[in-house]
Amino acid sequence: MEPVCPLDYRYGRKEMKEELSYHARVRRCLEVEASLARAHAKVGNIPHEDALEITRKATLEHVSISRVEEIESTIKHDIMAIVNALTEQCENDAGRWVHLGATSYDIVDTALALQFRGGIRMIDGQLDRVEKVLSSSSDRYRDLVMVGRTHGQYAIPITLGLKMAVWLAEFHRHRARLEEVKKRVLVGKMSGAVGTGAALGEHAFEIERLVMEDLGLGVEEAATQIVQRDRMTELFSHLCNISVTVEKVATEIRTLQRPEIGELAEPFDERNQVGSSTMSHKRNPMQCENISGLARVVRGFILPAFENGIQWNERDLSNSSSERFIISHMFVLVDEILHKLAWVLEGLVVNEERIADNIRRAGDVIMAESLIMTLVRKGMGRQEAHEITRNAAMRHYAGEDYREVLLSMGEVSSLLSGDELNVALDPASYVGVSAERVNLIRKMIGSP
Repeated sequence: MEPVCPLDYRYGRKEMKEELSYHARVRRCLEVEASLARAHAKVGNIPHEDALEITRKATLEHVSISRVEEIESTIKHDIMAIVNALTEQCENDAGRWVHLGATSYDIVDTALALQFRGGIRMIDGQLDRVEKVLSSSSDRYRDLVMVGRTHGQYAIPITLGLKMAVWLAEFHRHRARLEEVKKRVLVGKMSGAVGTGAALGEHAFEIERLVMEDLGLGVEEAATQIVQRDRMTELFSHLCNISVTVEKVATEIRTLQRPEIGELAEPFDERNQVGSSTMSHKRNPMQCENISGLARVVRGFILPAFENGIQWNERDLSNSSSERFIISHMFVLVDEILHKLAWVLEGLVVNEERIADNIRRAGDVIMAESLIMTLVRKGMGRQEAHEITRNAAMRHYAGEDYREVLLSMGEVSSLLSGDELNVALDPASYVGVSAERVNLIRKMIGSP
């Protein structure tokens, strides 16, 4: 069969796709079945030797994917297909204890938590990679003065290091949130068809505890047939939040790569890379644009994720089909865009000459706020200083030289000497505590 989903042939790292694959799903379900058997043996419900036999056979070496699929094609139930395939592999009648007291989603949701753990570990690794490059770059460009922009217009000076430190702090918060969400999402359940644990008997609590301790998971305190979906919704919301930051940074880079700005650019292989099929001169920000497109797909999955929290009574099956798309696609795509952003940042082209040119091109007028604060320190009222500098700016936009306009104004020339005006209009003298802010953020995340 030819692949249809772009994850099969275009997007996603091998490691993450393996963790979220169908094979991994079956393997994790087998791990849970084996853990359940061992828990039953520990409380005396089944013979220890039978639990060991189930454990030995609960691997993909014994339970083949092809056999699971063959059984499912007949009985139309994916978990019972796994149960039956495992049962028939067990010797000495040990298979009779497979899935004892469990319902399908005891196995599915607990297995999902194991997949989440692997996926979260990889996402955190990518966040760590982004943090490291941003920490290094923010330090390197801590004092590189550039034009700040708001509303797409010139604002006042900023440093590139501060811009990067802002991104760094945001990614650091994402790592903290990811650590926090693990406590609520890495949980499983072993409590039966409606959460009562009736089929597990008098040792229901102990069996659930033993299984989750064995697997390194927390316990869903009060389940229906499923782990409650507010947990997954929190995780998926956080993945969407990460995607917003990744796209924000990518958008800033490709905005500043525009030829008329030209301050930053993503890496480009000048020897081999093609920017356009017809316009051979193009150096398009293709990775940053790709990040933006995939980030929007990630966020598109959040609506069905929220809807899946609404179930009929103790559960229905409406969540199952959509989660097969949501879980795999969100993890794979968030991992993908983080990987691509890290690559862009590690090879980021910083054109310091163009940054300096753009400050000069912006002109003295962008230093209006600096001039206001200088006039206030000299005794002028803040509102009066604002109006004087605003009028000077309007005359500048009409064609006059901003500095000459200011010198012609008695209110300004009576308070400031030429040298004092020069200092007030010097971008390098008006970046405030930018350097200290960079140092603070890097210290906060533990950078040397």
